Amino acid sequence: MGRIAVLGSANMDLVVRQPRPVLPGETIFGTSFTTGPGGKGLNQAIAAARAGADVAFVGAVGDDAFGERLRERLTSDGVDTGALRTVADATGIAAITVTDDGENAIVVVAGANGQSAFEDRDRAVVAGASHLVVQLERPAELLREALAFARERGVTTVLTPAPARAGIEDLVALADILVPNEGEAALLSGLSDAEDAAIALSRSGGTVVVTRGSRGAVVARGGRLIHEVPAYPAEAVDTTGAGDTFTGVLVAWLASGADLHEALRAAAAAASLAVGRPGAADAAPTRSEILEILAG
Repeated sequence: MGRIAVLGSANMDLVVRQPRPVLPGETIFGTSFTTGPGGKGLNQAIAAARAGADVAFVGAVGDDAFGERLRERLTSDGVDTGALRTVADATGIAAITVTDDGENAIVVVAGANGQSAFEDRDRAVVAGASHLVVQLERPAELLREALAFARERGVTTVLTPAPARAGIEDLVALADILVPNEGEAALLSGLSDAEDAAIALSRSGGTVVVTRGSRGAVVARGGRLIHEVPAYPAEAVDTTGAGDTFTGVLVAWLASGADLHEALRAAAAAASLAVGRPGAADAAPTRSEILEILAG
């Protein structure tokens, strides 16, 4: 089994559940408030580790209570935190609202995640991995350096282009596997149809997996569609982090030697379990839970 290096964000999620979105200038009562581990990088690392992968996390937290809790959480899920540094900035946070229909809205304050240095210990972790997984919640210059370094070392690179933004063509070109959702794929390609977007993005040379929520995912490579992945039935409780679970489990299966078809099925099964639970990292299923869905 290969090792997965996840270079990404670690946030404390501050989650308010409420009946519906708030209108401008309006005050409504929420139904609950919780805190929990989050950040796209941390979510993906924990999802991959729970799926049975050997995972190391490269990131930064503040010297505060949130940072201590996030470090402890990664460790408790079996993630190697040797490259998780503590810095002077506050730990990143995500303010999340979840409405009764399971949809979410998120505001992120980067804090310690804004650190852009790619240090020797980070390089050592990446060089020793079979896969490097990154997202867009860390500085672009850091991601560019890490992806290029991984490519030089023969490490498979995986990019989740979220939060989506224009002007990241150089990062997309460095990704062996690109995993956007429909909105992100549309922004990057200029095409609203998920299949068309996947085909266009795959012409850069990588494998593109466009996730479509309850409609599964489409996969393209070399400018043509190669696979469609159906979603497993699920009743949405909280969609926060479901895409991160999909990516984490996809890479975990690939790192274990599974082919792309098997890995995609496992990722879809894991995402169906995650949306039925509250939380982000907390909702990621275990390997045995995923295997049970696949066997059913």
